[in-house]
Amino acid sequence: MLRDLPWPEAVLIDILLGVIWHFASFFLCISVSRNLFNPARRRYRSFSWERDGKFYNDFLKINRWKDLLPQHIGKDGFSKEHLENLSVGYLDEFIMETCRGEWNHTFNCAFVLVLFILNTLPLALILSLCVVLGNLPFALIQRYNRFRLQKVRASILKKQQRAKNKLSSGAVSSQTSHIPAHEN
Repeated sequence: MLRDLPWPEAVLIDILLGVIWHFASFFLCISVSRNLFNPARRRYRSFSWERDGKFYNDFLKINRWKDLLPQHIGKDGFSKEHLENLSVGYLDEFIMETCRGEWNHTFNCAFVLVLFILNTLPLALILSLCVVLGNLPFALIQRYNRFRLQKVRASILKKQQRAKNKLSSGAVSSQTSHIPAHEN
């Protein structure tokens, strides 16, 4: 246990363990089945108190600070700064990646359990605050962005459906206009 060590040594060991935890979490999240990050899963859906993401803007003022935080964009990754295209397939991938990012940062917050097991209460509290402040904002940004992307996706699907309906109704009316009238 780190409780018996002088606090500077305990902190160094905690930092090393935290780095290992975070790397393991990252590699775990990129190697597990994509089904774990299905946005239809309960944990990724909007809770009523989130009001489809409005909570994050209204109460946390997320738009004021989210772009100030760094982002990790892997090879062929997704940038929160702009959308590459507006295809439903692209948006589905982006939405899934927000689930992956949220899972990763939330799982990193679970490291606080290790801190409380290994350390004295005061040190565990201080280090846990650092871990949560270093991960929770990123998890919140992922949720906020996912709800926004889902709105864009729904809007695109609606437009596609209207265009399809307009096309099919136009095809029906043009077919009926070419039907010869019955002669008596």
